[in-house]
Amino acid sequence: MKILPLLAVWICVGAWPASGQVAVLHIQVIEGEGAVHTPGSHSLRPLTVEITSETGKPVEGAAVSFHLPEEGPGGTFGNQLRTDVAITDANGRASLRGLQLNRTPGPFQIRIVAAKEQAHAGAVSSQYISEPRSGTTPSTPTASRRPLKWIAMAVAAGGAAAAVALLAGKSSAGSTPAASTAVALAPTIGTPTITVGKP
Repeated sequence: MKILPLLAVWICVGAWPASGQVAVLHIQVIEGEGAVHTPGSHSLRPLTVEITSETGKPVEGAAVSFHLPEEGPGGTFGNQLRTDVAITDANGRASLRGLQLNRTPGPFQIRIVAAKEQAHAGAVSSQYISEPRSGTTPSTPTASRRPLKWIAMAVAAGGAAAAVALLAGKSSAGSTPAASTAVALAPTIGTPTITVGKP
């Protein structure tokens, strides 16, 4: 006869959640929201969230998972995967660093899920990969244009021999070639002669 009241008390106690359980979780992104990234860059700026209970108290020991899109703009986390997990500290905060962005421009979202015991919560963080800057053809350095400039001046001043001498001077370290060197470098062909002997 006394078993039924004891059983009823046991059922009632078992139905109530333990005192340490959190009924409701709240997620707030406190750092890294709306970040604009350069295509292909490695972001060192952390994405930090704060997990609180329904009464606004920080929740320590909650598991917070971060999920990147499978395709399109996005990237991978420091573990080379599109999903990573962090645990909240005594202030209810969890951070994730080392986001490696891909080169697909456009907006994307990082899905965030927090869980502790039977309580769960979800949120998203908006991010953006900027358009790649239009590439410009690099200008030729002034130093590389100088030999051509001097050659053109030499040819205009009157002679291929002078141009050859200038080229020889640029290739040698600080030595000034003589005019005879230029003449020696230029091959010449003489007028052919034919001698016919007597029969």
